[in-house]
Amino acid sequence: MVARPLTTDQMAVDPIAEARRQWDQRWSGGATMAAATSIMRAQQIVQASVDEALRPFGLTFARYEALVLLAFSKRGALPMGKMGERLMIHPTSVTNIVDRLEGQGFVRRLPHERDRRTTLVEITAAGREVVDRATGEVVASEFGLDALSESQLNQLTSLVHTVRVGTGEVAG
Repeated sequence: MVARPLTTDQMAVDPIAEARRQWDQRWSGGATMAAATSIMRAQQIVQASVDEALRPFGLTFARYEALVLLAFSKRGALPMGKMGERLMIHPTSVTNIVDRLEGQGFVRRLPHERDRRTTLVEITAAGREVVDRATGEVVASEFGLDALSESQLNQLTSLVHTVRVGTGEVAG
């Protein structure tokens, strides 16, 4: 981790630390509030970094994530319902994402070969090309987490996984 000089955009006092100080004077749970607020702020930082990397490709993170999912699949195609499960999003959101990606020429809808009720989404050659190029930029951005070492990244992932297990989102 490299110490960076304070710029005009940086705050001399961490507002989350100050909020915790004030919180602790009035209520209990300051550590939990500070952790939750820190996670939300970190999510905003990561999102901004990824959005900036994806903007030149005309992609949002949701559309990028769908393309990556399809690129990872064995056949380059998945049922829309399966996409929703794996992306952990509502079916309506999958439809919206697929509509946009289809309009960009990055995916196409196909009928399922055995189930007429199921629609497959298949990544196109253009979709594969854009996801490869976009991934290069996302990786170069380091998701906005370049201040952390690999060990710290692993620790952060483990801590957030513990939260996810605790809420029942994933098995422990």
